[in-house]
Amino acid sequence: MTGKLPFEALSVETLAARLGANEALCSRIGKDTSRWKVREVGDGNLNLVFIVEGATGTAIVKQALPYVRLVGDSWPLPLKRSFFEYHALIRQEARAPGSVPAIYHFDEGQALIIMEYLSPHIILRRALIEGRQLPNIAKDIGLFMARTLFRGSDLHMATKDRKADLALFADNVELCDITENLVFSDPYFDAKMNRHTSPQLDRTVAELRADRDLKVEAQRLKHIFAANAETLLHGDLHSGSIMVTDSETRMIDPEFAFYGPIAFDVGMLLANFWMAFFSQRGHEQNGMRDAMRAYLLDVTVETWSVFRTEFSHLWRTERTGMLYQKSLFEDQGDRLGAEQALDHMLHSIWTDMLGFAGVEVHRRILGLAHNADFETIADEDLRATCEAKALKFGRHIAVNRRQIHSIDEVNTLAALIERESSI
Repeated sequence: MTGKLPFEALSVETLAARLGANEALCSRIGKDTSRWKVREVGDGNLNLVFIVEGATGTAIVKQALPYVRLVGDSWPLPLKRSFFEYHALIRQEARAPGSVPAIYHFDEGQALIIMEYLSPHIILRRALIEGRQLPNIAKDIGLFMARTLFRGSDLHMATKDRKADLALFADNVELCDITENLVFSDPYFDAKMNRHTSPQLDRTVAELRADRDLKVEAQRLKHIFAANAETLLHGDLHSGSIMVTDSETRMIDPEFAFYGPIAFDVGMLLANFWMAFFSQRGHEQNGMRDAMRAYLLDVTVETWSVFRTEFSHLWRTERTGMLYQKSLFEDQGDRLGAEQALDHMLHSIWTDMLGFAGVEVHRRILGLAHNADFETIADEDLRATCEAKALKFGRHIAVNRRQIHSIDEVNTLAALIERESSI
């Protein structure tokens, strides 16, 4: 199969015939296609994902579709997003080795990537819904974010290389447009594709959409997102884009990758832990989840701590780009000047991270693409209660982000809101 053939979507029935001569795939799972077992497992919003099992191994085949799968062909989307996913994955592997699936083959014309099958990994969101307390996720994700975000920026990269990457990923226009609208704008008015638990949330939603301070802050965050091209982002780093075991954590699905603010990935990720926290009351059919709630707050503390520590370490040891050059500080004996600049940068990341986290909570409850954390709560009244508390929390951290000084302060707020008896 070559990239010069017209695009054709794969299916369970056609995959073996079309990829049976692909050397990268056959070398890993076996050449006898009669023994291949193909399952389509894509449960996301955009793509086809197949598990292909052969006599000697298993691999993943992921293919983009020319539309948003969640909506259908009424929302066209370019196939080139697989190009950006491939280029993001190879950069993430170089900058944070072992944190993403291995890539075996990329076919740009067919918009497909053949990659490592992760087993016995499961999606992190599913593990959290099940109440699993995974011991390594905070460390692994904190290190991944610090290493990819620092090493993809002007703090580390040669200027020529960084600008070439910026130009390459700048063409990921359509997926950026999805983020710009679905995250920062649509939740705050009656957009066509919005939906929410109804009618239990109607009053809460109306109050949020009439909240001038919140809408202004959301647009300030949208401005930062669009204008501040600091580093190569994953762009969609949430608990559904992470696969885990008790001992390993891998990040997947970076097709939204582009150059944006360092704080965006961090805020989106932590927001998903906070949403998991607020959803736990809806998953107590087999017993109280107090320990799980405590675990999730601890994960946010450790993730932020690991990120800060590793980012600071890289600042001191790998700051080789054009920003904050050592020639201005350490080389002149001014180590404290470099530390002062680091403090300013971490404070800026912290403040913007809270804002991005707040709007991520809102879009996952009020917009098009919802979280299974809440959606799997069958009792609508209980779901609405959990969601309303999360919405209140998101509003507070977005609007008051400049007055919040520690992760413990955020978690104290979350715990107070969660204990409230009504919405």
